[in-house]
Amino acid sequence: MRLGQCAVVFDPGDPPRAGAFVVHDPGGGPLPADLTLGEPAEPVVTLVEDDAVVARRVPARRIAVAQGLPLLVAMRDEREAHPSAAFHSAAAVLALHLVARGRVLPGVSPDGVDAWRIGPFDVADVERLRALAVAMPASARAIPLDPAAEPLVLPEPERLLRGFLDAVADTMPRTLGAVWLTGDPRYATDDHTAADADLREWAQQVAVGVDAGLRVALRLEVRGEFGTSPFTAVVRLRNLADPTQVVDAQALWAGEGNGFGERATFEAMLALRRAARIWSPLESLLAEAEPVELELVDEDVEDLLGGAEARLAGAGIDIEWPPELSRELNARVVVSAPGKRPRDVAAFLRESSPLPLSWQLTLAGEPLTDVEMDVVAKSGPVVRMREQWLLVEPELARKARERALPPVRAYEGLGIALIGSAELESVRVEAVASGWLGALVEQVADPDGGPEPLGQPAALHATLRDYQQRGLRWLHRMTALGFGGCLADDMGLGKTIMLIALHLRRAAGATLVVCPASLLGNWEREIEKFAPGTPVRRFHGASRSLAGLDGGFVLTTYGTMRVDAAALAEHRWGMVVADEAQHVKNRLSGTAKALREIPASARVAMTGTPVENNLAELWAILDWTTPGLLGRIGDFRAGWARSVEDERDNPTAQRLSRLVRPFLLRRRKSDPGIAPELPPKTETDHLVELTPEQVALYESVVRGVMSEIRDSRTKIARRGLVLKLLVGLKQVCNHPAHYLKESASPSAARSEKLQLLDELVDTIVAEGGAVLVFTQYVQMARLLEKHLADRGVPTQLLHGGTPVARRDEMVRRFQAGEVPVFLLSLKAAGTGLNLTRADHVVHYDRWWNPAVEEQATDRAYRIGQTKPVQVHRLIAGGTLEERIAVLLESKKELADAVLGGGEAALSELSDAELRRLVELRSA
Repeated sequence: MRLGQCAVVFDPGDPPRAGAFVVHDPGGGPLPADLTLGEPAEPVVTLVEDDAVVARRVPARRIAVAQGLPLLVAMRDEREAHPSAAFHSAAAVLALHLVARGRVLPGVSPDGVDAWRIGPFDVADVERLRALAVAMPASARAIPLDPAAEPLVLPEPERLLRGFLDAVADTMPRTLGAVWLTGDPRYATDDHTAADADLREWAQQVAVGVDAGLRVALRLEVRGEFGTSPFTAVVRLRNLADPTQVVDAQALWAGEGNGFGERATFEAMLALRRAARIWSPLESLLAEAEPVELELVDEDVEDLLGGAEARLAGAGIDIEWPPELSRELNARVVVSAPGKRPRDVAAFLRESSPLPLSWQLTLAGEPLTDVEMDVVAKSGPVVRMREQWLLVEPELARKARERALPPVRAYEGLGIALIGSAELESVRVEAVASGWLGALVEQVADPDGGPEPLGQPAALHATLRDYQQRGLRWLHRMTALGFGGCLADDMGLGKTIMLIALHLRRAAGATLVVCPASLLGNWEREIEKFAPGTPVRRFHGASRSLAGLDGGFVLTTYGTMRVDAAALAEHRWGMVVADEAQHVKNRLSGTAKALREIPASARVAMTGTPVENNLAELWAILDWTTPGLLGRIGDFRAGWARSVEDERDNPTAQRLSRLVRPFLLRRRKSDPGIAPELPPKTETDHLVELTPEQVALYESVVRGVMSEIRDSRTKIARRGLVLKLLVGLKQVCNHPAHYLKESASPSAARSEKLQLLDELVDTIVAEGGAVLVFTQYVQMARLLEKHLADRGVPTQLLHGGTPVARRDEMVRRFQAGEVPVFLLSLKAAGTGLNLTRADHVVHYDRWWNPAVEEQATDRAYRIGQTKPVQVHRLIAGGTLEERIAVLLESKKELADAVLGGGEAALSELSDAELRRLVELRSA
């Protein structure tokens, strides 16, 4: 018979730790011989027989609290436990929860023994305790108060439960950690009976030194009218065992005791003495026979508001202010911008002198007038205003007198207003903007909305969807203000058509589009389709020229732009568009530096992944579109990036989101109302096992490279070896031929991944479907191409070395249904292609950033797709790949809060953490 099948009763003791669990057979029979817990005992217990409580002497064992607690906690999920055992399991969990929260107080038991007890409780604790007591079955309190009485009376449930909680509290501190907990070595030993004078004195000091059942509160009352009569502080006492019960202090001092007795009076007086040491005006109460009321002057009230209230609260003494006295007076910071709103707001913010800050008091959220601020500045702790009495903290009165604050950089002031708060003297306070700056903040606060009406240009040969119309309105608003912005919609939502519409709407000179070479043809076709007659020229190739340029679009690549940045910079562009702007995420790259040299009236970045790896990439993009918004990179890293990336500070991430949100428009296909016509998308992770050959290679790579990592001397060398380890293991997971750099057609028998790919391709082709197969390795793509060709499957392969013209032809053939399987290099083909013929997408290996994988999937799952899309991710179980899959899911959440990580983050793992990440486990 297990303990859970026994009836369990708690028998209280004095001190509480002397209590024990009495265990017996629910039917009254003998206990099994293998139940050896505790000591044999034969108490009189009650048994419930035919709904009647009867007294019988039955065999039982007595188990100490320390011995029984872990057993009871372990059975908390046991479904077939006896009701009394299940009840005490729940009670044990509650007791340990209270102890873990530090809800233990020292005291003296009725027999004069030092003892810990549970407390103080808050209201929620009392509610939990009472709810549990109501659920106590009769079998859990089956030791009658008087076995000879008729009828039998069982202990009251709540009283017995409190005794059990006290027993746990009196047991747990008597461990090796008790010295650290109490600061006194004597509390780490057992059974201090207060027999000698020294020990009795110590026990009493312990009892009154913290709290023994009562808590002092001061209720401030006015016995007349506010403003004419002083406050009176009325002493109140609360029962710690039940915080809702207020004890009559006057009766307690008079000796009536409220059921607490003389000791409670003594301890309450000591609590009041402790309070007087913290706040001196209470000292005069100690001279009174019945210390109940104390009249306060204005200086006393100001002292309370100036910090004494917080100090008293820290010592467990509450201050209760009159309910008719409002504490809704607060302070916030106001950012002001002088004069009228400038035509070019962004230029003003870049070039303006610092903006003034000042304090502004508010009442229930409404700002006070200057006259009212003057009244508060000169008032005492209580003032009459707007038909109510207000409590004025000294710090608020000071802010009303000293309103001016040090000015801030103009863009910093805009950021404070957008975030809605500022940090002053290490305290975060509410902030707003006034005048035209306040109106500007309201105008740009909602990127996806806005009050201004804006129809689509008449020259646009298309009907914009509602979300595209809102996107155009946002683009026009931000570029008109001189800010620029980053359009970060999901791939396939029509960012290109929105930029074409913006060009037509602005009619402000030529627009330069910088994009990857693979997108030149797409931009040219889209412009000719949606804006026929608009001049388009390619600034690309040997014969590129800007001669005679007069409006329209100029299309160039990032490589050409980097080489010819000086020639492009000689022209003042109406707008510069950086498509797939993640290409300039590295602010120190030659491409990013060249892009910054090109002057433009407006700058727009387009990317589905504004953050791939870290927040510095977001800074690089937004500092190009809106220079000055995020300050200097060093300050940005030290402030925002460190808190968000390293410390995972969610409030800071939310503030950063509020700051950048007006300048970055991000919509997803899954957002309500964005693309309701898109068919469903199903994502499936396929786990496969390694073959014996792969297992041997995998373990060999781990042993060899981990040994090199341990012996590495520099951080740079270690990072390189970590990258070598990760790449090698992923290649092994793909196929042994990939890792071994074999060129012959790979055998499916050597890799279950390849076997699964064969099964998927056969099924898709047989059903008349089409599939995109992505891998991050061109070598693996070539192996797949050879393998599928040997099996007679028509394929084509696109990678970074594919010429632009050839790429366009391959897209055409696939979309026309001439080739059912399209093999693609993830980096070269993850963006810019429209491949809606595919209804399946296979990720043969995993990339480090889920956003990059999603962009690749979006080649098929985009506007124009009419069939459900199935996404297959192939993962080698028990390997690095499976653990990376888990990491990617968490990283996807972080990316939504503008976070990244990738291989650089993994390279910072310790050797032990790295080994746990890559070690081969059972799949």
